[in-house]
Amino acid sequence: MNYNFDKIIDRRGTNSLKYDFAVERGKPADILPLWVADMDFQTAPEIRDALAEAVRHGIYGYSESKDDYFKAVYNWYKDRFQWKVKKEWLVKTPGIVFAISAAVRALTAEGDGVLIQKPVYYPFSHIILKNKRKLINNPLIYKDGAYHIDFEDFEAKIKNNQVKLFILCSPHNPVGRVWTEDELTKLGDICMKYQVKIITDEIHSDFIYPGHLHTVFTNIKEEYLDHTVVCTAPSKTFNLAGLQVSNLFIANKEMRKKIQEEIDLTGYSQLNTMGLIACQVAYEKGAPWLEELKVYLKGNLDFVRSFIAEQIPQIKLVEPEGTYLVWLDCTALNLNEAELENLVTNKAKLWLDGGTMFGQEGLGFQRVNIACPRSILEKAFMQLAKAIREL
Repeated sequence: MNYNFDKIIDRRGTNSLKYDFAVERGKPADILPLWVADMDFQTAPEIRDALAEAVRHGIYGYSESKDDYFKAVYNWYKDRFQWKVKKEWLVKTPGIVFAISAAVRALTAEGDGVLIQKPVYYPFSHIILKNKRKLINNPLIYKDGAYHIDFEDFEAKIKNNQVKLFILCSPHNPVGRVWTEDELTKLGDICMKYQVKIITDEIHSDFIYPGHLHTVFTNIKEEYLDHTVVCTAPSKTFNLAGLQVSNLFIANKEMRKKIQEEIDLTGYSQLNTMGLIACQVAYEKGAPWLEELKVYLKGNLDFVRSFIAEQIPQIKLVEPEGTYLVWLDCTALNLNEAELENLVTNKAKLWLDGGTMFGQEGLGFQRVNIACPRSILEKAFMQLAKAIREL
């Protein structure tokens, strides 16, 4: 391999949310963190070089993107997903959570129903409730170690609650599903039937395991394109979350205008200068680094699968089809929520994301970020196994 993903980079003392705020968040100081979704790998060297050059320039004034920026984003999605976007669709924001919140305000009114599929990325719930919308849940079905969509419930929830907006997580965080085109079409057709608008969060789309294929939602039918906000970003793919840049694609002119007006009301205008640079270079030159990273992450997943089977069979791996986040079924331990938290945090000394963060449907589950050097992952699972043996 051309890139050393085994190299351990000490992130402590860098104001890292992942490593430096354990005590402030009620965790032991010596805890090993595998929670928040950023990686413990340095980003691609081409990105680091471009940022270093910008730093040496020494002036960090207001910046905007030129045509080369859009060309880089366009080519990435055309080449990888056969999705051809138009420049006028693009709305740049400092992050997808920011963008979804603006879109919820723009496309719904207070009291309107907004539908999500729990267990799901927890900011979705916060956005809906904080903006005084009605949270409607179409819980995923967990059966035989895998997750499925309850389409009958999906349609009933929309019909009975006058849902105006659906937030789709694709690929799904935390359960790791990569929705098939057939599944997405069923969801889309129901939404069209009831004139429900859609926000699709596709931030994890670059991490798909062999045997699966990510389908951009609006690439399925022209009709979907006119009702949908597609949220993308280089942040998960290239470990750039702190640079705050994301790219929304909104084909419908009226929807785009409403969302841009909502963003304008926040007072936000130009993006982070370094974020613009990093995004463009990532999409222009970062592909070789990403392809090697994906191979390494598959190796990490293979390790987790084997370790669990051999050392802690009480835990079940919910086999991920995408993302670098692993969803562990710990229900066979027969621990209540507080007991499982104590086991993970105080006995195993691991900082993971407890399942109920993603909804009560996550009770008895834990989310683990496997985007780290394998030696760290091995240490974490050895600590977990030791804690379980001592139960």
